[in-house]
Amino acid sequence: MTEHKELDDLRVEIQETDREMAALFERRMRLAEGVLQNKMEKGLPVLDADREARLLQRNANYISNPVLREYYILFQKNLMDLSKYYQRRLMKKMRVAYSGLPGAFAQIAVSRLFPDAEPLPYPDFESAYKACENGEADVTVLPVENSYSGEVGNVMDLAFGGSLFINMMLELSVTQNLLGLPGARSADIKTVVSHPQALAQCAAFLHEKGYEQIEYENTALAAKYVAGQADKTMAAIGSLETAARYGLEVLEANINYAATNTTRFAVFSRVMNAPSKGTTGEFFILVFTVKNEAGALAKVLNIIGAHGFNMTNLRSRPMKEPLWNHYFFAELEGNANSEDGRDLLTQLGSVCDRLKLVGTYKRI
Repeated sequence: MTEHKELDDLRVEIQETDREMAALFERRMRLAEGVLQNKMEKGLPVLDADREARLLQRNANYISNPVLREYYILFQKNLMDLSKYYQRRLMKKMRVAYSGLPGAFAQIAVSRLFPDAEPLPYPDFESAYKACENGEADVTVLPVENSYSGEVGNVMDLAFGGSLFINMMLELSVTQNLLGLPGARSADIKTVVSHPQALAQCAAFLHEKGYEQIEYENTALAAKYVAGQADKTMAAIGSLETAARYGLEVLEANINYAATNTTRFAVFSRVMNAPSKGTTGEFFILVFTVKNEAGALAKVLNIIGAHGFNMTNLRSRPMKEPLWNHYFFAELEGNANSEDGRDLLTQLGSVCDRLKLVGTYKRI
């Protein structure tokens, strides 16, 4: 039977408990700062819904009273929300580099991945990549592949030759639109200016219309250029956000060839993300070169197959030096930090001239 206590005594104990809880709250939020710092270094999002669900289930078991357990779950949810709000407040100091101007698809990807961070635009892929390497930015977001027009070779080259790691991959649905000056009509257009990837994604539409095509550094810069020309015969290709930002109108919507047009954006960081203990939903990327001899690539593929890893992507790219040599870019499903993963890397190291684990990540 619960000991009977006077009201004043109970209030004193509650006050003491509140003091202890305040100290624990402060300690927990300091730990949340450390978690955020780790996530910022690795380019990871504040929210990890799967982990939160597991923690709620685990922590609920600390409470023996079934009625109190219901309230404790609510308490934990509120505490996790407060932790995320605090992390996002601190995260406003985070700087995220991308290639293009505000309104470009890369900037849209940044806003999806890091809505509370400061986006930093750079004129090209290399300068955005180097911004993270030299510390101007905390992470860099760059496109690596489009579902229709294929890989972004320049970014793959940076991943091969640079020092950064890929810690996250976002699949962004891309809808391309024909953008013109206010009052222009698609029938007026003679020339379309855009990035080569956007032109390729809309090739069937452009060919049907017979428009002249001019390549530009990226879609947002092209839209800005068109907006400044005062020429109603010129159009750009881009997103609705791009049109709104540069005062252009959508002359024709959804002009990309594939209705499921998707671009994968990688988050590059100076620190590699350690894989989780599980294998579900884990991926990793390897870049490597092989000896210039018969069957060299087959040896690599056999080793990967023998370790049970599903290779979801394999591409080759020419190297700058030596001439006529290539490196390979491979994505594998599984955990690089598992026993099989570590053994895989060891065996590949014996048959590859160069081998680099570019990153481990989950797709979002």
